[in-house]
Amino acid sequence: MIRSLKQKMKNDKKWNIKKILVSLAVILVVLIAGTGIGVYAVWHNEIATFMSIEMLRDRNDEHDDGAVYAMHVKGGFYLDDFVAQGGVSSDSELIEFVTNKITKGLIPMNISESDIGCASFTATGNNGDALFARNYDFSKTNTMIVFTEASEGRHATISTVDLQFLGIDVNQNINGFMNKITTLAAPYAPLDGMNDAGVSVGIYMTYQGSGDKTVPTNQNTDKPDFTSTTLIRLILDYADDLEDAIEIAQSYDLHDSANTSYHYMVADASGRSAILEWVGSDDASDNDGSARELVVTYNDDDAHIGELEGSTDYQVITNFIIQPGYYDHSPVEDKKGVDRYDKIYEELNKTNGIVEDAYGAMDILAMVGRRTWDNDDGNGCTVHSVVYNLTEKTVLWVSNENYDDPSAVFEFSFNK
Repeated sequence: MIRSLKQKMKNDKKWNIKKILVSLAVILVVLIAGTGIGVYAVWHNEIATFMSIEMLRDRNDEHDDGAVYAMHVKGGFYLDDFVAQGGVSSDSELIEFVTNKITKGLIPMNISESDIGCASFTATGNNGDALFARNYDFSKTNTMIVFTEASEGRHATISTVDLQFLGIDVNQNINGFMNKITTLAAPYAPLDGMNDAGVSVGIYMTYQGSGDKTVPTNQNTDKPDFTSTTLIRLILDYADDLEDAIEIAQSYDLHDSANTSYHYMVADASGRSAILEWVGSDDASDNDGSARELVVTYNDDDAHIGELEGSTDYQVITNFIIQPGYYDHSPVEDKKGVDRYDKIYEELNKTNGIVEDAYGAMDILAMVGRRTWDNDDGNGCTVHSVVYNLTEKTVLWVSNENYDDPSAVFEFSFNK
């Protein structure tokens, strides 16, 4: 009897322990599931974006080629919140905004710019298509092609980002969780792009300021604020046409990034384009970034720039201010990129700005690729060349001057 009672107590004890362990396991599963649900609820767009990252082309260090990636951004990446708060007036404010929104302040992020070369032009295809062509000149780096979604009041976009400006090591591929998290900031650092309305825009350095010091534009009025790449972001997402893009630029104070200065080219599917420049009176005295004002030069209203420009409707931009008289009191070497500017105009003038198609425009970009061009600055590579067909809403994109290598040539379309 006593033995039976002891056995029963022993069995009951085992059963109670088993019940406790099962209960703890259930609680743990519930906690993990709850945490997972909570994480998904907060970061579901970021998780989907993170999972979309893919390598399109591996690096080739012998040719100074970085790797090429693609990322499809899910959701609105908080751009409407950015606009609602009045934008930002510095890179540090942009970093703080992106960090707080994307990682909820848990993981620090980085966005910066540097000395970039570049050239762009507009042209017309044989079939009448409006084309926007761009070379991005710099040094070896990894690149990401970023796709964003359309939403109410916002356009779908395709843009290109230099990943070193997000803090990704130029000598390594994207490795590990933290690097991929960092790339979630990419929508805020585009260098060029096009939206599904056929509006395209690019950024180009201008080296403004006397002497060896470049002075960034730093307007300070009562307007809301944007930095260099966030101007591109706002145009891509919100502009229906060229005039919308210009209105956006006129509605904000520009604060150039990375202690340097930039100008921009914008075009739309109508074939019209414009160069946007924030300037003072001339290069020798343009040392107050807060005093600069926006000047818009349209492709069909630029006779004041020069005889060739006035007689044609295509447009070219490199790395010097195009306003007449700006360099009258400066050394000729201050006019950066004029050699490439003249070469592109020379080629376009042969056919009055008509090229066969996007590949014909790409051929002109190849002529001024930096690996073969006699460089007038330290940018030894053309990192990417892209032609946006603003009529058909398609993209022809080439990595690192590998124009004859099919594995380096990519085509995208908003219709697919």
